[in-house]
Amino acid sequence: MNAGDSLRRLRETKPLVHQITNYVVMNETANATLALGALPVMAHAREEVEEMARIAGALVLNIGTLSPQWVEAMLLAGRAANERGTPVVLDPVGAGATAYRTETARLLLDELDVAVLRGNAGEIATLVGVDAEVRGVESIGAGLEPAELAREAARRLGLVASVTGAVDHVSDGDTVIAIENGHPLLATVTGTGCMSSAISGCFLAVNRDAPLAAAVEALVAFGVAGEDAARGAKGPGSFHVGLYDALAALDPDTLDERARLA
Repeated sequence: MNAGDSLRRLRETKPLVHQITNYVVMNETANATLALGALPVMAHAREEVEEMARIAGALVLNIGTLSPQWVEAMLLAGRAANERGTPVVLDPVGAGATAYRTETARLLLDELDVAVLRGNAGEIATLVGVDAEVRGVESIGAGLEPAELAREAARRLGLVASVTGAVDHVSDGDTVIAIENGHPLLATVTGTGCMSSAISGCFLAVNRDAPLAAAVEALVAFGVAGEDAARGAKGPGSFHVGLYDALAALDPDTLDERARLA
C-alpha cells in the first residue's frame, strides 16, 4: 500500500468519479472530491446514469435520499459500471434504521458487483445479520467488534468492507487493517461519512485492481486531513471549512509517513 503514490496519480490523472448521492451531502462530497484532486459528477437521472457510469473512473452509490426513481438509477448505473469493469463503492446510509433503507442496500448488494462497502458499524452489521442499533443514520452499537465485523462482512458479501468509526477497520475477508488516523471533530460535521465514501471512490479510480489497498489509503488520507483541519479549528464550523483546505494540501511525499496502521 502506498497512499502517497496513489494520491499523486489521482492528482495527475484527475479521474471522473460518478456519484449518485443524497441532496444533503451532494455539495460536501463534490467539494471533497475536487479538493483531493479528482473530478466529481453528480448524476442521478435514469436517462444519463448509464452513459456517465461508463466514462467514470469509479461509481459511488449513496442511499442517503431514497425514492424508487433513485434506486432504479443506482441499479442502471451499477450495471453499466460492472459491464465496463468500473469499481463501485456502496454507502448504505441508515441501513437498519428503516426497512426501506435496509432492503435497498441489500438489493444493490445482490444485484451489483460492489468493490467496497463503506459504512458505520451499525449499518454494516445490519447487512450481515448481526445485532445492531441504528438511530437515524447514526450507529449506536453492533454485536461484533469492528475488526471482526469488517472481516465477517467481507467474507459473507464477497467484497472489501470498510467500517468507519473512532478507529477504522478495512478487510477483504482475510486481512484486517486498522486505521487510527482521524480526529473526533470528524464526527461533529454532517456528511463526513459520505465524504469518506466519495474519497474511497477516488482512490479506487487509480487503484482499481487493489480495492483493499485503495480503501485503506482513502481512509488514511481522509484521517490525516481531519487531523490537519483540527489543528486550527475553534469548533465544528471552522473545522468544516478547514477540512477542504486540508484535503487540498495533502502532501503525497509525507502521507505514508503519517499513516497509523495496525
